[in-house]
Amino acid sequence: MKFSTDKQERYSVFTPDEENLNSAIAPQLKSEFVIMANEGIANLILDLSNVKYVDSSGLSAILTARRLWSNLGTFVVTGVVHSAVKRLVEISKVDTVLTILPTQSEAVDFVFMEELQRDLQAEPGDE
Repeated sequence: MKFSTDKQERYSVFTPDEENLNSAIAPQLKSEFVIMANEGIANLILDLSNVKYVDSSGLSAILTARRLWSNLGTFVVTGVVHSAVKRLVEISKVDTVLTILPTQSEAVDFVFMEELQRDLQAEPGDE
């Protein structure tokens, strides 16, 4: 599986360089997510802008990432631009469990806002 990873201080952007996230790719994709989670990446942005098709196996891999990052920090999906991927999102209703934002810039802003909110909640309140 071809992909690129842009690691920043507070987040990483994972971009599959594949047109199809299907049963041939999904096991490798899940493995990459587990590796990144084990590396301690707190916030992950999954950029699907190169992906033209996702099947149920690919969707399962994406949901695995959501589960992993529910304990680590923030998981955001962006780049859902191709019609077949949009259709899958609509049909499967995964937009009710995934945070899907139109652009990478908005995803980065969302990650920062989530981090700020976590930091504020972690501070002891003044009484």
